[in-house]
Amino acid sequence: MQRWLRLHKSEHFERLRKEGIVYRHPFLLLSMAPNQLSHNRYGLITGKPLGSAVVRNRVRRLLREVMRNLHPTIKTGYDIILIARAKIEGQPFTVICQVVQDLLQGAALLAEE
Repeated sequence: MQRWLRLHKSEHFERLRKEGIVYRHPFLLLSMAPNQLSHNRYGLITGKPLGSAVVRNRVRRLLREVMRNLHPTIKTGYDIILIARAKIEGQPFTVICQVVQDLLQGAALLAEE
């Protein structure tokens, strides 16, 4: 995922925490809110309860790759945060991809084909 598509500032994460709509799955939480931009921005949160730094970095890499693949199919103009839960550890890429797709579909963020 390109750097300009990532959320960096803590105030953006805080805004999504307060104003965002949350969709839940045992592996992930998806929080989304409109951003008044012509593109989406993505943030990933992998907290310490997830495991060691190696585990957190692997989950982050997998989620980044899933979002990179799905980015062209997602409606534009949203800030999206994925928060990893402990059960995601050890899941294969295909399962994580399907979970993210299901959450995006539940949030009505996937563009009509």
